[in-house]
Amino acid sequence: MKPLPPTLRPDKRYVLGRIVPHDAGLDGKELYYGIYDAVVSLFGDLGAANMSMSVVFSDCNWVIIRCSRGSESELKTAVATVNQAGGKKCAIRCVATSGTIAALKRKIPQPFPAKELKDVEIADMKYSVVSVSQEKVDLYQEGIKHQDTLYFTREDLEEL
Repeated sequence: MKPLPPTLRPDKRYVLGRIVPHDAGLDGKELYYGIYDAVVSLFGDLGAANMSMSVVFSDCNWVIIRCSRGSESELKTAVATVNQAGGKKCAIRCVATSGTIAALKRKIPQPFPAKELKDVEIADMKYSVVSVSQEKVDLYQEGIKHQDTLYFTREDLEEL
């Protein structure tokens, strides 16, 4: 059976979503079932069938969802109502919509490299970097009994 030429294929759109919290650890199947439940609860089985939603890409913090052209706004509405997936509490925030997966993958920000930050010295105190997420850096000091709260801006992180 020959594939359909591009002019006869149904048009698809892709929605990029950010998964909150960053350490949810969800795979594509869990995300699909969580999003599909939200779509069916809002629009019913007929609306879900017309939308033809599927998860085509999932990374640790990002998901790309495919839908039929014209149903992007309904998909975004349903994604906003997701409050758990795979038994874990999470939310999905829609970031962008595009006609290709490659365009959305370019919009995913690259994570801040944690390997470059091994030991940091701030105010004559030595801290070791434990983890780095998008806007957060966890620093710990060896041998202390109390914790200090440190606040950084993106410029501060670039200087370290």
